Amino acid sequence: MPFSEFISYLELEKKFSQHTVKAYKNDLIRFNEFIIDEFDGIPVKEVNYPIIRNWIVSLVDQQISNRSINRKISSLKTYFKFLQKTEQIDVNPLLKHKALKTSKKIQVPFSEKEINEVLLFLNEEGDFEGVRNKLIVELFYSTGIRRSELVNLKLNDVFLTQDQIKVLGKRNKERLIPLLPSVIETIRGYLELRDQLETIHDPSYLFLSVKGNKIYENLVYRVITNYFGRASEKVKKSPHILRHSFATHLLNEGADLKAVKELLGHSSLASTQVYTHNSIANLKKVYKNSHPRNNDDN
Repeated sequence: MPFSEFISYLELEKKFSQHTVKAYKNDLIRFNEFIIDEFDGIPVKEVNYPIIRNWIVSLVDQQISNRSINRKISSLKTYFKFLQKTEQIDVNPLLKHKALKTSKKIQVPFSEKEINEVLLFLNEEGDFEGVRNKLIVELFYSTGIRRSELVNLKLNDVFLTQDQIKVLGKRNKERLIPLLPSVIETIRGYLELRDQLETIHDPSYLFLSVKGNKIYENLVYRVITNYFGRASEKVKKSPHILRHSFATHLLNEGADLKAVKELLGHSSLASTQVYTHNSIANLKKVYKNSHPRNNDDN
């Protein structure tokens, strides 16, 4: 199957991130391998739904989760839509496909206590990496930005006099996020130490390694799992959980759902509403503890 035109379409027209494009490409390669092994590599125009259903069955047999299978099929569906759009096929064989059922995973946010404990750890580390790591945690929790957005922040995206940062989100959509005074203070301290690095190879980027290179996503992941491993017993500790905590804590304090949507850079309210379950739980608790009828013996 020819993928190069489709990959260019994802990068240039859809403006997907490199991470997303890579995932799409890998899914298509796996499907192509299946077609070669099981159906003698038939032309793409001859691929029909029964063939795709055979692939789904093989994925289930490999004990791949329904969630992962749905993602792979979504990649394939987008590919066939592209072929239809470019008039290479007449009908999308996945047009009437229904996604496999998945159980909804509720992400448990970090508590304010856990986040404060981590920041206390980091307050004791005054060297370059310690202050940088503290800023990473503070930015995640105070802005709700994604890991890729944080890694790609540039110096000219930080407006200290205006108390805000500019974030380049999915599909190159920009948004401005306000900064707390405590975060601005940490940024100033970090920038002073950053200026003292012996060598800077990537001067335009905000976050650097001690060797002066732009930081990478795995490093950020390790920073979060390392420090939160000391303060939290939660199974999942990741930058996304901090983003989840940001949204949940704002909603718990009565923030408007639409405002949180804009801060997170979501394209629809449906994406933001997944964070409301904890807010609703908090409201039920307040209601139960506060309503006079709850303690009424009558």
